[in-house]
Amino acid sequence: MAMTIHVDVVSAEESIFSGLAEFVVLPGEAGELGIMPGHMPLMTRIKPGAVRVKTQAGTEELIFVAGGMLEVQPNLVTVLADTAIRGKDLDEAKALDAKRKAEEAMASRSSELDYARAQAELAEAVAQLQAIQKLRKHHN
Repeated sequence: MAMTIHVDVVSAEESIFSGLAEFVVLPGEAGELGIMPGHMPLMTRIKPGAVRVKTQAGTEELIFVAGGMLEVQPNLVTVLADTAIRGKDLDEAKALDAKRKAEEAMASRSSELDYARAQAELAEAVAQLQAIQKLRKHHN
């Protein structure tokens, strides 16, 4: 039997995943992080992107997060996401529309604040689209 660690992925709205996992991979601020049982304690920011959880049952959960915090304790991994969406619930058309609107807002550049907000929205939309592509590859 493989070693496991308890993983919780939560957003302000709801708990997205809670259960035992063999490992977790997610987008850290300085690059992709892989967390396995016995990982040293850690707290770091996470970027928009896909969180992959290899469950004890051998399946893989894919969850899109729009940023947040990661906390790793000896027997617990907690992902506190600003926004979290189950992979199966991601909407490609909505993400493409958000990307287009953010690009248009960046092109109009009415103020620095609007430009910065558009940049953040563009990064989130691109990360959602990448998560959708990962999900498709995983299920094909």
